[in-house]
Amino acid sequence: MTDGAPVEPSELARTGPIRRRLHFVLGVVFLAIAVLGVLLPLLPTTPFLLLASYSFARSQPRLQQWLRRSPVFGRLLEDWERARGVRKRVKIVAVLVVLAMVALALWKQQLSGWQEGALVGLASIGIAVVLRLRTIDG
Repeated sequence: MTDGAPVEPSELARTGPIRRRLHFVLGVVFLAIAVLGVLLPLLPTTPFLLLASYSFARSQPRLQQWLRRSPVFGRLLEDWERARGVRKRVKIVAVLVVLAMVALALWKQQLSGWQEGALVGLASIGIAVVLRLRTIDG
């Protein structure tokens, strides 16, 4: 994956229309998953957001610019492109949301033992991924 910088118009022109359409469809799918990641604590947002940005850069640079100016995703993309990391506050919020949602699910839902184990295991993996990301100042 590149640094997320916009693709040069000459490079975009050399990309065939089928490839551009494929990148566009992938960008839409990855963006939809990233949006779900904002709402669902066990689904990561950042990797899918980066993939959406990459795909839009190769299909519709205007959509990539729109994504970069987004009040929800713009700062995450900027931080990743600039420093290959996320802010400490983003990590803290992500971990707290995962913990709160898992605690709520364990308290309110009647889950079997294996379902509880799976939930805690997946949440642990998600938290580990968040904590492994490089922390940047901000």
